Amino acid sequence: MTRRSIGIIVNGVTGRMGYRQHLVRSLLAIRESGGVTLADGTTIWPEPVLVGRNETKLRELAERHGLTDWTTDLTSALARDDVEIYFDALVTQQREKAIRQAIEAGKHIYTEKPLAEDTAAALDLARAADAAGVRTGVVQDKLFLPGLRKLKRLIDGGFFGRILSVRGEFGYWVFEGDWQPAQRPSWNYRAEDGGGIVVDMFPHWHYVLEELFGRVNAVSCVTATHVPERVDEAGQVYQATADDAAYAVFELDGGVIAQINSAWSVRVYRDELVEFQVDGTEGSAVAGLRNCRIQHRAVTPKPVWNPDLPATEDFRAQWAEVPDNEEFDNGFKVQWEAFLRHVVAGEPFRWDFLAGARGVQLAELGLRSAREGSRVEVPELRS
Repeated sequence: MTRRSIGIIVNGVTGRMGYRQHLVRSLLAIRESGGVTLADGTTIWPEPVLVGRNETKLRELAERHGLTDWTTDLTSALARDDVEIYFDALVTQQREKAIRQAIEAGKHIYTEKPLAEDTAAALDLARAADAAGVRTGVVQDKLFLPGLRKLKRLIDGGFFGRILSVRGEFGYWVFEGDWQPAQRPSWNYRAEDGGGIVVDMFPHWHYVLEELFGRVNAVSCVTATHVPERVDEAGQVYQATADDAAYAVFELDGGVIAQINSAWSVRVYRDELVEFQVDGTEGSAVAGLRNCRIQHRAVTPKPVWNPDLPATEDFRAQWAEVPDNEEFDNGFKVQWEAFLRHVVAGEPFRWDFLAGARGVQLAELGLRSAREGSRVEVPELRS
């Protein structure tokens, strides 16, 4: 058996997502499981090169995991011949510049979303990467979550009949930072630093809707900054200038209507932090991160509206659980494995920079809809 080592720059590794999901739960987990095995028996072995701005944090992180390859100099890391992939987990405002460096260095590129701050920049990155002949990928992790994979199984099996609508609820209460520390960095709540829930979440909703239900043709959106004042990591009060909630309607191919509420200013009264209810002529489903419940047409009860009497039905008990039927791995790890196969063996990988640019486009148009108070059509985006 041949082992094929591949050097991977992990830029932004000291951040929450770069460290937890991409280094520990993806690349190091791949090594712990023996690498990624190709059809010919070759094993892909990732060799992380940790990159960040804080030398002390990098050194401590590397020592914690028995790693020795780290640097604060991105340029020198990109110049190395043994590095083939650049991965970006930086804040959005810094991403475009770093990715352009990686393209110029001829590296294959995998990145967190959003790909760039606006559609024009994202599309330009996609075109530059194509011209340079490098392979690209954008993280679209929610497609690999157990709950949505079960939902996809139902769709592919024709369970819903004709799909009518999708209703999504996402979010949780992010503490203001005064009497309890916030769960998210303060830049998320400053528009001037690239923050905002639309910029963060609409790229996710784009690929979820497009992959599962159909192309997004139009968007209508209302945004709000429900919590206007927060406290940052240094204990300083600051004004929240970015949206912390978005209420959107998406019109999809086939007449499907999707409504998704996204908020960092909502307390959770649902089974999971994100849930999607899908209603069709033959059946309905409610899918979260891990679980998926269904109710078929043949067993749908017949509720009667009578506000004068207390409800006696246990509506949740009338739904059946969709079984796992397979072992579900970490969604970030699964997509990393697919990208590594794409780079080394040329296996298909459709979540490229153009797909990422479409997500940026939807966020941009959602914000435009909110500013104008209008319904905005989503034009086809081509490379």
